[in-house]
Formats: sequence, C-alpha cells, structure tokens
Amino acid sequence: MPSRAVTFGLLSINAAMIFASTSAVASMSSEEVNQLGSSLTPMGAERAGNKDGTIPAWTGKWLGLPPGVAYKEGDRYPDPYSGEQPRFVITAQNMSGYQANLTDGQKALFRQSPSTFKMIVYPSHRDFRYDEAAYKNIRTYAQSVQMTADGNGLKSYPPQAPFPVPHSGQELMWNLRFSSAICTEAAVYDQAVVYPTGNIAWGKWKYDIWSPMNGPKFDPSQPFIDRTFARVGTDLPLSDRGSLIVSQTYWNHEGSDLTKTWVYNPGTRRVRQSPEYGFDQPQGPGGFRTVDDDRLFNGSGERYDWKILGKKEIYVPYDNYKLNDSSIKYASLLTKGHPNPDFVRYELHRVWVLEATLKPGFRHEYAKRVIYLDEDTWMALLADNYDAHGQLWRTNMQATFYAYDAQRFYPATVFYQDLVSSAYMADRMTNEGKMVRLNSDPEFNEGYFSPDSIRASGL
Repeated sequence: MPSRAVTFGLLSINAAMIFASTSAVASMSSEEVNQLGSSLTPMGAERAGNKDGTIPAWTGKWLGLPPGVAYKEGDRYPDPYSGEQPRFVITAQNMSGYQANLTDGQKALFRQSPSTFKMIVYPSHRDFRYDEAAYKNIRTYAQSVQMTADGNGLKSYPPQAPFPVPHSGQELMWNLRFSSAICTEAAVYDQAVVYPTGNIAWGKWKYDIWSPMNGPKFDPSQPFIDRTFARVGTDLPLSDRGSLIVSQTYWNHEGSDLTKTWVYNPGTRRVRQSPEYGFDQPQGPGGFRTVDDDRLFNGSGERYDWKILGKKEIYVPYDNYKLNDSSIKYASLLTKGHPNPDFVRYELHRVWVLEATLKPGFRHEYAKRVIYLDEDTWMALLADNYDAHGQLWRTNMQATFYAYDAQRFYPATVFYQDLVSSAYMADRMTNEGKMVRLNSDPEFNEGYFSPDSIRASGL
C-alpha cells in the first residue's frame, strides 16, 4: 500500500502554552458528581431512553450471568438475546430513510457494495452493569482527576472513566483509553486480510495484557498501578514468526516517553529497545492496520488535537455474541468485500462523537479520525479515518459484548475496511481457536513482561 504520511508545520509556542495552562484543571463539579447514579448512570451515560423508546432507559439489572443463561467459566459466552427477531434491515435501497443514524463510513460501505452489504437491526438493550466497586471509584476520584500539564498523563485517577462528564475532547479520549477495564487478558487471535478477489492473507498472534489498576481492588499505593503491560508474539505471517514485543505504557507521565517497548527479532536473536514503536507503524498481515488502530484507538493521543462533536443516535455493533460463536467458521464469516452481515448485530445507541485532527508538526497516516464511543461503556464501536487529502480512507467497526466472568464489557472481533482498495482486515478472531481468558492468569508479573523474558523465550 502506498505511503500516506502527513507532515505539517511546527506547533506555535502560544498554542502550546494555552494547552498547558488549561489541561490541568479538574473536570467535574460537585453538582455533576451528584448526577452520577441519578439522572446519569454511575458510568456517566444518560439514564433515560430516547423520546420514541427505540433506545431504552438504562437498567443495569444484570451483574455477571443473566438469569436462565447456562454458562461456566472457560466456555463461549452464550447470547442472552438469541431468541430476538430483527426490527428491520437497512440496505443500499432503503438507506436514505436512515441517513441521520448512519456514519459516513457506513454510508460508504452501502455505496461500495450495494448488492451485498446490509445492517440487521435488533432491539436495543442496556441491561448489564459493572460492580459497585467500579462505580464507587469513579465517584471517589471524579473531582480530583487532572491531566498533567501537557495532557499526556493523568493525576489521581480511577481505573475506569476518569472523566464521566467530559468537557473536552481530550477528556473523552482518556475515557476511551480507560474503557477496557480488564486486569488480565490472554488470547491467541487470528487475523485475516480479505482481498477483493477473495484471497486471504492470514495472521496469528499471542496477546497478553496485564493492567494492575483493574485488579480486584483498586489501591493507588500498589506497585505497577501506574501502567499497563503488554506482550505480543507473532505466529503468522511466516515472515514475522517468532517475533516478540513487550511494552509498558504509563498513565501518569508527562512528555512523549509514555511507552517503553522492546522487540525480539528471531533473525538476529537480539532484543532491542524501540523508542518510536506505536502510532502508525504497520501491524498485521501486509501491515494492513496501524498499531494505534487496536480497539479503534489505542495508545498516546499526543499527536492529535481532540474535539467533541456532540452526541448522536447511531446504529452500532452491539451485543455481538454471535461473532464469538465457534459454530461460525471463517469460511462463512470472511466473505468478499466485507464480513458476512448475517453475523453482525446492530442496535440503536447514543454515542459520543470524538474528532481527532493531526497537530501541526506531527506525522501520522491518518490526518483525521472520527471515533464513535458508546455512552454506557466509553468503548469505541466505529471509527472513520481520513487521509491527508481529506478522503475517507478506512472505516472500522469493533464488535463488543458483556463478558460474564469478568463482569465487564469486552472488545471482540474488529473489522478494518479499506474503502480505496476494497480489501478489509478481520482482527481478534477466536472462532476456530481457544476462548479468551480474562482475569485468570497468575503467571502475569513484571518478569513475564520484561526484555529478559522475551530473550529467553525467543526462537
């Protein structure tokens, strides 16, 4: 794929000073904190439904396993809504009647694949909740959370939703970064790039994450509470087989040295620190997506100016238990042009619309990103990414569901659709492999995520 690097002029000193002077101001007033759990949900969403009832009021009636659903830890998560029938189906022929509730990326997919792309819309649900400890932490820290002077770190933060009533795009970005509230995640994920011909390039990677701040009890004095550890090993493509990466991402640091990364190269059998790893470095088969495309946006937001564009009611992927079902084989899921729409469930939900515009003096393949965040979880569900010429280049979709064992919402399969080449990438697939393990890995400790560890484990 041709390079889409973007470079602009230098950031002005005056703009930097204004940014530094405003970013350290505490966000929430006592009146706003008092809304949490009343007019707002404990996570900061609007408790009420919409006017016509197509978005229900939040109930949070289920913590963990819903009544009547059979499940044991280690199984695939059963779908509590499996008996529901669709409300309607949006197609290229009737999409004009739903324009107000579609993103630019979704409209582009209808134009690109008018005979095959569709969106099957089901009733909307807001039934699940986090545990009370998570909500208590949010309330406890809501008035004391501050950004560092440069906005790249946080002071005095809870493990989820540091800004439950966001006043700026940067605050909303931090909610997105904290939205994956899992302590440990251990998985082997399949990846596939599906070309317009139907040919597939495969990837497979072992993905281990340890975020101590999301442990059973949040204690700011605990060791490593200020960072998230990651370890990624590649099995496919064969050209990258045996490579290993470990990183530590800090939440409370100023400056640009927020992530420390080490890479093991099986060809040289050496471990080297990689200070520039992240951002728009290519990842996956053929380098199809960027490193910070993980979960639609992941990592430091320092290269962008962030702006809240408001809230909208959008048809988004939601409660997508079917996409995690082992009975859905890749041959059925990975159809030409786009993933098989029969397996994707859409619901109408309120989302925050977050715009990121590349700062002058910084480089990234995406000159602009528009990200749609679920108001109930702060997770990104959709993202439209634009190139240097203002052209919509990629539209991405992250399917999520509630993980009963972790009692948290969890990002499942992610699709990255290239609107220029008509190819797409499917990531984080486990249908034909083992189930993800959440919050159940005692092997995770500082040593497992160290440079010495990957040196010893390398092929």
